[in-house]
Amino acid sequence: MPRRVLTGRVTSDKMDKTVTVLVDRRVMHPLYKKFIRRSKNYAAHDEGNLCKVGDAVRIEECRPISKRKTWIVVERNGEPFAAATPAQG
Repeated sequence: MPRRVLTGRVTSDKMDKTVTVLVDRRVMHPLYKKFIRRSKNYAAHDEGNLCKVGDAVRIEECRPISKRKTWIVVERNGEPFAAATPAQG
C-alpha cells in the first residue's frame, strides 16, 4: 500500500528533531455545498533540524517514531530533503 504524502507549512520548530506542520484541505459542506477549509497539525520528524517556521514542506507517512510522530519530512521548499540520506561518518 502506498504511503500518504501531505503538503503543509511549518508552524513550530521548537522541539528537537521534530517540526509541527499545518496541513490545510478543502472539503465540501454536505448541506450547503460550499467549500470550507479544514486544517490539522502533524508532528513530523526532521533529523537535521533544518526546517524553520514558514517553510513549505512535504511529509510522508512512516512507521511510528514516537507516541504522536508518524510522519517524516521528505521535501523542504521544493527541494529534496538532505537529511533523508544516511549520515556520513
